Amino acid sequence: MADYTLHDPDGRTVARFPVLDATVGANSVDVRALLDTAGITTYDPGFSSTSSCNSAITFVDGDNGVLLYRGYSIDQLVEHSSFVEVAYLLLFGELPTPAQLQSFTHDVTYHSMLHEQLSSFYRGFRRDAHPMAVLLGVVGALSAFYPDSIDVFDPRQRLVSIERLIAKMPTITAMAYKYTIGQPFVYPRNDLDYCSNFLHMMFSVPAEPYEPSKILSKAMNALLIVQADHEQNASTSTVRTVGSSRANPFACVAAGISSLWGPIHGGANEAVVNMLQELGSKANLPDAIRRAKDKNDPFRLMGFGHRVYKSYDPRAKVMRRIYEELLEELDLGNDPLFELAKELERLALEDDYFVQRKLYPNVDFYSGLIMKAIGIPINMFTAIFALSRTVGWLSHWKEMIEDPDQRITRPRQLYVGPAQRPYADIAHRSVNGSPAKLPAGPAMPGEKSIVGG
Repeated sequence: MADYTLHDPDGRTVARFPVLDATVGANSVDVRALLDTAGITTYDPGFSSTSSCNSAITFVDGDNGVLLYRGYSIDQLVEHSSFVEVAYLLLFGELPTPAQLQSFTHDVTYHSMLHEQLSSFYRGFRRDAHPMAVLLGVVGALSAFYPDSIDVFDPRQRLVSIERLIAKMPTITAMAYKYTIGQPFVYPRNDLDYCSNFLHMMFSVPAEPYEPSKILSKAMNALLIVQADHEQNASTSTVRTVGSSRANPFACVAAGISSLWGPIHGGANEAVVNMLQELGSKANLPDAIRRAKDKNDPFRLMGFGHRVYKSYDPRAKVMRRIYEELLEELDLGNDPLFELAKELERLALEDDYFVQRKLYPNVDFYSGLIMKAIGIPINMFTAIFALSRTVGWLSHWKEMIEDPDQRITRPRQLYVGPAQRPYADIAHRSVNGSPAKLPAGPAMPGEKSIVGG
């Protein structure tokens, strides 16, 4: 193990820190003793150069466009595995044997029903509530309905909670959709596989029989696998942070849903489809490219560029291939939005502005098109993302709980406020020290508009 040496401006050694070796990718300098040893902290907004943990789950090589789940490439897993099999891999580290997969599938399947009182819980939401708001509320409330599995120090209870969340997220998500469109809730079926069961709960109605399409189930399986995990992203880091306080897993996943809801995280696939629909035709693409390059124009091309990937997102490659197969197998011909997306990609990747800045299509560029082809409405896109990412969140939560080095998250800060100063009596305070007047917030039906909302 090598050391990293910190010197003062005169070249004298201040402290030495061990360098921790990664299996693949960048090594890390262990700076846990930096404050005590050298009296300084690191400053890294967004944590783009900070390793908050060690993890054996997912590896991302952004420069070369590589995504590995426990060492297996994402394209191989999409080609050969089911989502439940990938969930087992992420949680336990190895692909399951036939007996292990059968047992895990059974346990997940027989936890898919929800406590019946949760049906009443849904009716407390407005009909036009965003599905992510419904998911957030319902998942956060699960600990009240399943208090027998919230002791995070009990390995058996942790496993039961994991199985419950993986099993119930399709049911919770489908019920959120049914509630917004005014259709009755559909109960899960134990004779269907994970993806087919979700489609059944989303699209069947009591008035007529429904058999989930194998083609659509295959596409849904690929979509869920691709979105299952992506290393220490914002929502996963949120789950780990909340979990570090030893909050129960239902609360941790609810926190992950909150983070994923952000438009520049999980909401980006909605924005891509909305953008393509607004652009309308290929004739408008050159102007869109021009506007995207204008720093004074607020217009942005959604679905291009990524915080980590500086080459073509491997998930986007998989999603594009799956979408092409889906169109062919459904005999849908040329989808105008897909043709528009491909032409936009071509124009962008032939433009020096995008090439030099390494702004390649990311997973959101094609995942929304797949969901649209399956029949999922745009306002449900992020909810589907939450359904798939729950497996990744729980894998990281499990890993964190089992890590003896993990402590409660407590970042430091670079304080730039005033130093200690004497208290001023109200009669002697300056106008500059008073808070700004807040604008009136928008009023909802039945409310008065008040200052500050």
